[in-house]
Amino acid sequence: MQDFVTQVRRDILRQVHQVNSGHPGGSLGCAEFFTVLYQEVMEYSTDFDMDGKNEDLFFLSNGHISPVFYSVLARSGFFPVEELSTFRKIDSRLQGHPTTHEGLPGIRIASGSLGQGMSVAIGAAHTKKMNKDSHLVYSLHGDGELQEGQNWEAILYAGSKGVDNLIATIDYNKKQIDGATDDVLPLGDLKKKFEAFDWKVLELKEGNDVEAIRKTLEEAKGLTGNNQPIVILMDTEMGNGVDFMMGTHAWHGKAPNDEQLETALAQNPETLGDY
Repeated sequence: MQDFVTQVRRDILRQVHQVNSGHPGGSLGCAEFFTVLYQEVMEYSTDFDMDGKNEDLFFLSNGHISPVFYSVLARSGFFPVEELSTFRKIDSRLQGHPTTHEGLPGIRIASGSLGQGMSVAIGAAHTKKMNKDSHLVYSLHGDGELQEGQNWEAILYAGSKGVDNLIATIDYNKKQIDGATDDVLPLGDLKKKFEAFDWKVLELKEGNDVEAIRKTLEEAKGLTGNNQPIVILMDTEMGNGVDFMMGTHAWHGKAPNDEQLETALAQNPETLGDY
Protein backbone atom coordinates (compact mmCIF):
# COMPACT_ATOMS: atom_id res chain seq x y z
CA MET A 1 0.00 0.00 0.00
CA GLN A 2 2.83 2.40 0.81
CA ASP A 3 4.38 1.70 -2.60
CA PHE A 4 1.11 2.81 -4.19
CA VAL A 5 1.13 6.01 -2.11
CA THR A 6 4.70 6.78 -3.13
CA GLN A 7 3.88 6.33 -6.81
CA VAL A 8 0.83 8.60 -6.44
CA ARG A 9 3.11 11.29 -5.00
CA ARG A 10 5.36 11.00 -8.05
CA ASP A 11 2.34 11.26 -10.35
CA ILE A 12 1.15 14.41 -8.58
CA LEU A 13 4.53 16.10 -8.81
CA ARG A 14 5.08 15.21 -12.44
CA GLN A 15 1.58 16.31 -13.50
CA VAL A 16 1.86 19.81 -12.07
CA HIS A 17 5.50 20.23 -13.12
CA GLN A 18 4.93 19.38 -16.78
CA VAL A 19 2.49 22.26 -17.24
CA ASN A 20 3.83 24.52 -14.45
CA SER A 21 0.32 24.66 -13.05
CA GLY A 22 -1.81 22.89 -10.46
CA HIS A 23 -2.17 22.23 -6.76
CA PRO A 24 0.43 19.85 -5.32
CA GLY A 25 0.13 20.73 -1.61
CA GLY A 26 -3.33 19.40 -0.82
CA SER A 27 -2.94 16.60 -3.34
CA LEU A 28 0.14 15.26 -1.57
CA GLY A 29 -1.59 15.62 1.78
CA CYS A 30 -4.43 13.34 0.66
CA ALA A 31 -2.44 10.67 -1.18
CA GLU A 32 -2.84 8.15 1.64
CA PHE A 33 -6.57 8.80 1.98
CA PHE A 34 -7.31 8.29 -1.71
CA THR A 35 -5.14 5.19 -1.83
CA VAL A 36 -6.89 3.47 1.07
CA LEU A 37 -10.33 4.56 -0.11
CA TYR A 38 -9.95 3.22 -3.65
CA GLN A 39 -7.63 0.28 -2.99
CA GLU A 40 -9.28 -1.17 0.10
CA VAL A 41 -12.50 0.45 1.30
CA MET A 42 -14.87 1.36 -1.52
CA GLU A 43 -16.88 -1.16 -3.51
CA TYR A 44 -16.98 0.01 -7.13
CA SER A 45 -16.74 -1.05 -10.75
CA THR A 46 -14.25 0.36 -13.25
CA ASP A 47 -16.93 -0.31 -15.88
CA PHE A 48 -18.01 3.24 -15.20
CA ASP A 49 -21.48 4.68 -15.63
CA MET A 50 -22.95 7.85 -14.19
CA ASP A 51 -25.85 6.10 -12.43
CA GLY A 52 -23.55 4.34 -9.98
CA LYS A 53 -26.18 1.81 -8.93
CA ASN A 54 -25.15 -1.03 -6.63
CA GLU A 55 -21.73 0.45 -5.89
CA ASP A 56 -20.21 2.98 -3.51
CA LEU A 57 -19.85 6.53 -4.81
CA PHE A 58 -17.21 9.17 -4.15
CA PHE A 59 -17.46 12.92 -4.67
CA LEU A 60 -14.46 15.25 -4.53
CA SER A 61 -15.67 18.67 -3.42
CA ASN A 62 -12.30 20.46 -3.22
CA GLY A 63 -11.68 19.79 -6.90
CA HIS A 64 -8.40 21.70 -7.10
CA ILE A 65 -6.62 18.62 -5.72
CA SER A 66 -7.43 16.83 -8.97
CA PRO A 67 -3.84 15.51 -9.47
CA VAL A 68 -4.22 13.01 -6.63
CA PHE A 69 -7.71 12.03 -7.79
CA TYR A 70 -6.55 11.46 -11.38
CA SER A 71 -3.54 9.44 -10.27
CA VAL A 72 -5.54 7.09 -8.06
CA LEU A 73 -8.32 6.69 -10.63
CA ALA A 74 -5.80 5.80 -13.32
CA ARG A 75 -3.85 3.39 -11.14
CA SER A 76 -7.12 1.80 -9.99
CA GLY A 77 -8.04 0.97 -13.58
CA PHE A 78 -10.51 3.68 -14.61
CA PHE A 79 -8.39 4.98 -17.51
CA PRO A 80 -4.84 4.46 -18.83
CA VAL A 81 -2.02 5.66 -16.60
CA GLU A 82 -0.37 7.20 -19.68
CA GLU A 83 -3.21 9.71 -19.89
CA LEU A 84 -1.82 11.46 -16.79
CA SER A 85 0.69 13.09 -19.16
CA THR A 86 -2.18 15.16 -20.63
CA PHE A 87 -3.01 16.92 -17.34
CA ARG A 88 -4.23 20.51 -17.92
CA LYS A 89 -3.40 20.42 -21.62
CA ILE A 90 -5.69 21.60 -24.41
CA ASP A 91 -8.45 19.07 -25.22
CA SER A 92 -7.41 16.84 -22.32
CA ARG A 93 -9.99 14.98 -20.26
CA LEU A 94 -7.84 15.78 -17.21
CA GLN A 95 -8.60 19.44 -16.62
CA GLY A 96 -7.28 21.40 -13.66
CA HIS A 97 -10.62 20.96 -11.92
CA PRO A 98 -12.55 17.77 -12.69
CA THR A 99 -15.34 18.16 -15.23
CA THR A 100 -17.90 15.75 -16.62
CA HIS A 101 -18.39 16.77 -20.26
CA GLU A 102 -15.12 15.14 -21.33
CA GLY A 103 -16.47 11.80 -20.10
CA LEU A 104 -13.53 10.85 -17.89
CA PRO A 105 -14.36 7.61 -16.04
CA GLY A 106 -14.62 8.07 -12.30
CA ILE A 107 -15.70 11.71 -12.42
CA ARG A 108 -19.33 12.18 -11.39
CA ILE A 109 -19.50 15.94 -10.87
CA ALA A 110 -17.65 19.04 -11.97
CA SER A 111 -15.97 20.35 -8.83
CA GLY A 112 -13.74 23.17 -7.79
CA SER A 113 -16.39 25.78 -7.19
CA LEU A 114 -15.97 25.23 -3.49
CA GLY A 115 -18.82 24.42 -1.14
CA GLN A 116 -21.04 22.41 -3.47
CA GLY A 117 -19.86 18.84 -2.94
CA MET A 118 -21.67 18.30 0.36
CA SER A 119 -25.02 19.05 -1.24
CA VAL A 120 -24.30 16.72 -4.15
CA ALA A 121 -23.19 13.89 -1.86
CA ILE A 122 -26.33 14.23 0.25
CA GLY A 123 -28.48 14.10 -2.87
CA ALA A 124 -26.69 10.96 -4.05
CA ALA A 125 -27.15 9.37 -0.62
CA HIS A 126 -30.88 10.13 -0.73
CA THR A 127 -31.09 8.60 -4.20
CA LYS A 128 -29.50 5.37 -3.00
CA LYS A 129 -32.06 5.12 -0.22
CA MET A 130 -34.92 5.71 -2.66
CA ASN A 131 -33.50 2.99 -4.92
CA LYS A 132 -33.09 0.63 -1.95
CA ASP A 133 -29.37 0.51 -2.72
CA SER A 134 -27.42 -0.34 0.45
CA HIS A 135 -24.11 1.03 -0.82
CA LEU A 136 -22.51 4.14 0.65
CA VAL A 137 -21.59 7.64 -0.47
CA TYR A 138 -18.18 9.09 0.40
CA SER A 139 -17.02 12.67 -0.05
CA LEU A 140 -13.94 14.79 0.62
CA HIS A 141 -13.89 18.49 1.49
CA GLY A 142 -11.21 21.05 2.29
CA ASP A 143 -11.22 22.69 5.70
CA GLY A 144 -10.98 26.16 4.17
CA GLU A 145 -13.88 25.15 1.98
CA LEU A 146 -16.07 25.07 5.09
CA GLN A 147 -15.94 28.85 5.05
CA GLU A 148 -18.54 28.60 2.24
CA GLY A 149 -22.05 28.99 3.62
CA GLN A 150 -23.72 26.40 1.39
CA ASN A 151 -21.90 23.69 3.34
CA TRP A 152 -23.70 24.54 6.54
CA GLU A 153 -27.13 24.49 4.94
CA ALA A 154 -26.33 21.02 3.65
CA ILE A 155 -24.81 19.90 6.95
CA LEU A 156 -27.93 21.08 8.79
CA TYR A 157 -30.14 19.24 6.31
CA ALA A 158 -28.24 15.94 6.48
CA GLY A 159 -28.26 15.89 10.26
CA SER A 160 -31.91 16.79 10.60
CA LYS A 161 -32.98 14.24 7.96
CA GLY A 162 -30.78 11.43 9.26
CA VAL A 163 -28.81 10.86 6.05
CA ASP A 164 -26.99 7.86 7.49
CA ASN A 165 -25.42 6.37 4.35
CA LEU A 166 -22.98 9.26 3.93
CA ILE A 167 -19.36 9.40 5.14
CA ALA A 168 -17.87 12.86 4.58
CA THR A 169 -14.19 13.53 5.28
CA ILE A 170 -12.65 16.93 5.96
CA ASP A 171 -9.02 17.41 4.91
CA TYR A 172 -8.11 19.21 8.12
CA ASN A 173 -4.65 20.55 7.24
CA LYS A 174 -5.51 24.00 8.66
CA LYS A 175 -4.09 25.78 5.60
CA GLN A 176 -5.57 27.42 2.51
CA ILE A 177 -4.26 29.43 -0.40
CA ASP A 178 -3.89 32.68 1.57
CA GLY A 179 -2.42 31.21 4.75
CA ALA A 180 -3.58 29.45 7.90
CA THR A 181 -7.34 29.00 8.22
CA ASP A 182 -7.09 30.56 11.69
CA ASP A 183 -5.73 33.74 10.09
CA VAL A 184 -8.10 33.86 7.10
CA LEU A 185 -11.38 32.90 8.78
CA PRO A 186 -11.17 30.70 11.89
CA LEU A 187 -13.28 27.55 11.79
CA GLY A 188 -13.60 27.20 15.56
CA ASP A 189 -14.32 23.80 17.07
CA LEU A 190 -15.40 21.72 14.08
CA LYS A 191 -16.16 18.68 16.20
CA LYS A 192 -18.63 20.57 18.35
CA LYS A 193 -20.15 22.28 15.32
CA PHE A 194 -20.84 19.04 13.46
CA GLU A 195 -22.17 17.41 16.62
CA ALA A 196 -24.52 20.37 17.11
CA PHE A 197 -25.87 19.61 13.63
CA ASP A 198 -26.53 15.97 14.67
CA TRP A 199 -23.58 14.37 12.89
CA LYS A 200 -21.46 11.53 14.24
CA VAL A 201 -17.87 12.82 14.36
CA LEU A 202 -14.71 10.72 14.12
CA GLU A 203 -11.33 12.36 14.64
CA LEU A 204 -8.42 10.98 12.62
CA LYS A 205 -5.28 12.53 14.09
CA GLU A 206 -2.90 10.54 11.85
CA GLY A 207 -4.37 11.43 8.48
CA ASN A 208 -1.19 10.54 6.61
CA ASP A 209 -0.93 7.06 8.11
CA VAL A 210 -2.34 4.29 5.93
CA GLU A 211 -3.29 2.00 8.80
CA ALA A 212 -4.96 4.79 10.79
CA ILE A 213 -6.99 5.82 7.73
CA ARG A 214 -8.03 2.23 7.08
CA LYS A 215 -9.13 1.76 10.68
CA THR A 216 -11.11 5.00 10.79
CA LEU A 217 -12.89 4.41 7.48
CA GLU A 218 -13.86 0.91 8.58
CA GLU A 219 -15.13 2.30 11.87
CA ALA A 220 -17.17 4.87 9.94
CA LYS A 221 -18.69 2.14 7.76
CA GLY A 222 -19.73 0.29 10.90
CA LEU A 223 -21.57 3.36 12.17
CA THR A 224 -23.74 3.85 9.08
CA GLY A 225 -27.45 3.09 9.25
CA ASN A 226 -27.91 4.74 12.65
CA ASN A 227 -29.88 7.82 11.58
CA GLN A 228 -26.81 10.09 11.58
CA PRO A 229 -24.47 11.22 8.81
CA ILE A 230 -20.81 10.64 9.61
CA VAL A 231 -17.91 13.06 9.26
CA ILE A 232 -14.22 12.29 9.66
CA LEU A 233 -12.00 15.20 10.71
CA MET A 234 -8.73 14.06 9.13
CA ASP A 235 -5.59 15.87 10.24
CA THR A 236 -3.15 15.92 7.32
CA GLU A 237 0.08 17.67 6.38
CA MET A 238 -0.09 19.78 3.24
CA GLY A 239 2.74 18.71 0.91
CA ASN A 240 3.26 15.46 2.80
CA GLY A 241 6.20 13.38 1.61
CA VAL A 242 8.20 16.28 0.18
CA ASP A 243 10.21 17.98 2.90
CA PHE A 244 10.37 21.48 1.41
CA MET A 245 6.60 21.53 0.76
CA MET A 246 5.58 20.55 4.28
CA GLY A 247 4.74 22.99 7.07
CA THR A 248 3.67 25.81 4.76
CA HIS A 249 0.73 26.88 2.60
CA ALA A 250 3.13 28.12 -0.11
CA TRP A 251 2.67 25.00 -2.24
CA HIS A 252 -1.10 25.08 -2.23
CA GLY A 253 -1.13 26.12 -5.89
CA LYS A 254 2.49 26.32 -7.09
CA ALA A 255 4.36 23.84 -9.28
CA PRO A 256 7.96 22.80 -8.61
CA ASN A 257 10.68 23.86 -11.03
CA ASP A 258 13.06 21.34 -12.62
CA GLU A 259 15.49 21.22 -9.70
CA GLN A 260 12.72 21.05 -7.12
CA LEU A 261 11.04 18.24 -9.02
CA GLU A 262 14.22 16.16 -9.01
CA THR A 263 14.64 16.74 -5.27
CA ALA A 264 11.05 15.75 -4.59
CA LEU A 265 11.19 12.64 -6.79
CA ALA A 266 14.42 11.55 -5.10
CA GLN A 267 12.50 11.54 -1.80
CA ASN A 268 9.84 9.31 -3.41
CA PRO A 269 11.56 6.59 -5.48
CA GLU A 270 9.61 5.00 -8.32
CA THR A 271 7.61 1.96 -7.22
CA LEU A 272 4.96 1.05 -9.80
CA GLY A 273 6.33 2.73 -12.93
CA ASP A 274 5.97 6.30 -14.15
CA TYR A 275 3.78 7.23 -17.10
